Amino acid sequence: MRFVFSCLLLISSVYLSNAQDDLLSQIDQELDEGKVMIEGTFKGTRLINGHSVETRSRKNLTFIISHRFGNIRGGAYEFFGMDGANIRLGLDYAVTDKFTLGIGRNSLGKHLDGFAKYRLLSQSKGDKQIPVAITYFGSAAYRTVRMVPELNFQQNLAFTNQLLIARKISSAVSLQLMPVWVHYNAVAIQENNDVFAVGIGGRYKIGKRFSINAEYYYQIQELNPDYFNALALGFDIDTGGHIFQFHITNSSAMIAKGFVGETTDDFFGGNIHLGFNITRNFQL
Repeated sequence: MRFVFSCLLLISSVYLSNAQDDLLSQIDQELDEGKVMIEGTFKGTRLINGHSVETRSRKNLTFIISHRFGNIRGGAYEFFGMDGANIRLGLDYAVTDKFTLGIGRNSLGKHLDGFAKYRLLSQSKGDKQIPVAITYFGSAAYRTVRMVPELNFQQNLAFTNQLLIARKISSAVSLQLMPVWVHYNAVAIQENNDVFAVGIGGRYKIGKRFSINAEYYYQIQELNPDYFNALALGFDIDTGGHIFQFHITNSSAMIAKGFVGETTDDFFGGNIHLGFNITRNFQL
């Protein structure tokens, strides 16, 4: 009797589960009716220094090579910054269409970083209109460069929490708002452990494969009053399998804790770095 009862219970559970899945699918279908998704707000998952609202499709692996050269004020002797460069190598993996995990290694500060990115809302039009796309971005960075005096594991950590709010205004114009909070576990005397900033960025698409991009982070509460707000200007080239991003910026860093709170160069003072990102996508 126990065996029979268990079989009946299992069959009932399967039936109820299938019925529930059918009901949820029907609800989702009804919600999606009259709603047209807005896609391609930005070409890549990076705007310039920071992330864009975009997430990749499920099982997509993205390999990113980022370079920031030295200060162009070094002149011809330093080959206008080309003699010195910082590099970040990163891998992003789309667990689902909305959820992405990533890791990276940075030569600047010898940082190891990891992040999670989740699409909360997608822009849509029609009867079920959603005016903006919203993605959450959270990251942790661990500095491994040797310090004097030596710091412990916790003191070398920094954390970033950010909302990416974007709207594709037209086929050519997209804008993004980026409030961000960066926390540093250890800072120098007279520095703040927390940096609050608001970023704004956008792109203007020129033709099918080219766009002009801009990005600016304004610090509401800075880490150090001697640091500057990060500004970057550039353009993207989409070749199909690769996305090439070329830009100028006053930040050497390629992770949020660096370019948001630790930018030491003044863009308008001529302290500019040439840089690029190369993105290659693999569908696994």
